[in-house]
Amino acid sequence: MKIIIAPDSFKESLPANQVAEAIKRGFKKALPDSECVLLPVGDGGEGTVAAINNSLGLEEHTSQVTGSFGDEVQMPYFQKGQLALFEVADLVGLAKIPYEKRNPLEIQTKGIGQLILYLIEQGIKDIYIGVGGTASNDGGIGIASGLGYQFYDENGNVVQANGQSLFDIRKISKEGVLQIPSDVHIKILADVTNPLCGPHGATYTFGKQKGLEPAKFQDVDIAIENFYNKVAPEILKLEGSGAGGGIAAGLCAFADAEIVSGIQTCLDLINFNEQVADADLVIVGEGRLDSQSFSGKAPIGVAKRTPNCVPVIAMCGSLAEDLPPLPFENIIAAFSILEKSEPLEDSLKNAAVYLENTAASIARIMSLR
Repeated sequence: MKIIIAPDSFKESLPANQVAEAIKRGFKKALPDSECVLLPVGDGGEGTVAAINNSLGLEEHTSQVTGSFGDEVQMPYFQKGQLALFEVADLVGLAKIPYEKRNPLEIQTKGIGQLILYLIEQGIKDIYIGVGGTASNDGGIGIASGLGYQFYDENGNVVQANGQSLFDIRKISKEGVLQIPSDVHIKILADVTNPLCGPHGATYTFGKQKGLEPAKFQDVDIAIENFYNKVAPEILKLEGSGAGGGIAAGLCAFADAEIVSGIQTCLDLINFNEQVADADLVIVGEGRLDSQSFSGKAPIGVAKRTPNCVPVIAMCGSLAEDLPPLPFENIIAAFSILEKSEPLEDSLKNAAVYLENTAASIARIMSLR
């Protein structure tokens, strides 16, 4: 029996590769002769690049760029030939910012633009960028700054390229900006379809979790909208441009990037179709399976790419009440791995054990056939 194990990470608990390994241990307890192929995945959120790297075995490198607070840091990226991948969360990830410093209008994303220029200088032609899990809400102007754009206030003074400066920018200088070569392709791995502005945009949807006070939502949203009405009004209509606090918008407007489905691109890169062609079972999973999972999230994306003749089972931290009746999207069964009522921090800590136990129980049922 060939079992494809293709889970996403369990947020704040386990990366996707450790989720996959725990599930494999469980299946091997009851089905020791089964072939378990580990294909951890990501949908553009935090951990996507690590999941892809797990399958492709890319080389890890670093480059010095401007950090979240203007300091100099080493930014990691992964490379294979003329292909490179990186995650903005490795520079401005919410998990990297102490609670007392979580102000998304002050976080700098300039380093992302700097890394893009560095990769182009190294001869990279295909750049894939995961934009999930950021602590910033700058509407993407940090990207522009990293690419060489400069911003000025009404007095002609240079202003720092962060969200707070959106209220002060009166002039933009393109002097010294490097044009992205036509043979360089930049793709944004996105797991959301939110626009940049409006009630479903970056600020209103994700601002609170990043530390932005709701009382500021309207002013910030209007400032971002005013900025793009001047420089690239077409971005305001672009689906997914709100990803990463507007980083996606900045990449599209200033680096000619293209927004693509994170999970579909991930599956393409790891040759999922070839791997699943002769599979007997596929296991998917994430921390919480809910109605939002149908909007480009990993478990549903994997299930949709799985041939109809191959059953799919979901193993998740929790299952929401808003899920449709099973089966759906080729998923025939879904399990919560939780074994008892306990504080969330304990569940997060014990996730690997619970995954292994749940997988073993499923495997024992299958061994009765």
